[in-house]
Amino acid sequence: MLTWKEVINFSVKGNPIPDKRVEKTESDWEEELTPEQFRITRLKGTERPHSGALCSIHEAGKYSCVCCDTPLFDSTIKFESGTGWPSFTQPIKENAIKYEKDSAFGMVRVEVMCNTCDAHLGHVFPDGPEPSGLRYCINSESMQLEKGQINE
Repeated sequence: MLTWKEVINFSVKGNPIPDKRVEKTESDWEEELTPEQFRITRLKGTERPHSGALCSIHEAGKYSCVCCDTPLFDSTIKFESGTGWPSFTQPIKENAIKYEKDSAFGMVRVEVMCNTCDAHLGHVFPDGPEPSGLRYCINSESMQLEKGQINE
C-alpha cells in the first residue's frame, strides 16, 4: 500500500517504471479524444467540481485511462470525498501512476498522471481515509469505467 511518503519520494526521486509506454503526437491525441478529454489529459485542465459523469457512480469495475486504456483504479478503492471529483485511496498497481510536483496557481501539490502515456489525471493529497491516508482526486474526463469484474 502506497503512503504519502512514497508518493513524495516518487515525485522527487523518480517514478516507478511503467509496464509499457504509449507515445503519440499532440495532433494524434487531438484526433482521438473529445475536446474536453484533450483539454484535461493533454493540456492539464480540470473539470468543474461535481460536473464529471464518474463522480457519483459507485458500480463495480475498473477505471482506465481514456487515452491509452491502462487500468488505473478499481471501484473497491473509490470513496465519496465530497470534493466534487472521483476519489480513490490507491492506484490499481503501484506503477500505474506517475507523480510530479505541481507549483501552479500559487500552491504546491502532487500531480498524478498515467504512467503509460503521461495523461494528466488530477492530484493526490494526504487527507484521505485510513489506512493509506491518500486521496487521489481524479477528473472524470481522464478515465473510462469498464463495469463488471475488477480482477485483472
